[in-house]
Amino acid sequence: MNGICHVEIPSKDYEKAKKFYSEVFGWECNDMPEMKYVTYKPQDGPGGGFDKSLEITSKPGITIYIEVEDIGAAIKKAENAGGKCMKEKTQISPDYGYYAFISDLEGNRIGLWGKK
Repeated sequence: MNGICHVEIPSKDYEKAKKFYSEVFGWECNDMPEMKYVTYKPQDGPGGGFDKSLEITSKPGITIYIEVEDIGAAIKKAENAGGKCMKEKTQISPDYGYYAFISDLEGNRIGLWGKK
């Protein structure tokens, strides 16, 4: 109880969002035409949706981090899918692993976290 249960990501183009997040992270995306909404479900953790009413901004704010097996490989997948690397893989500490930032096809900043 009181944990994060749903995360909405701004999107003006649902087809771009579905393509990017399914190719890079393997998320399952489902159209909900009656709600003009698209949901996504990752393999682990909370799901969410893509929302056209949210503003896409490059200004820092709340950042979601996606746990990945290999940050370098995730950055390459993001770039191959048309995204960009905003901050290269950076070590937090030997105990806490690494992080990086990518942007999706619409400019949303997404954090990556992993042990390698």
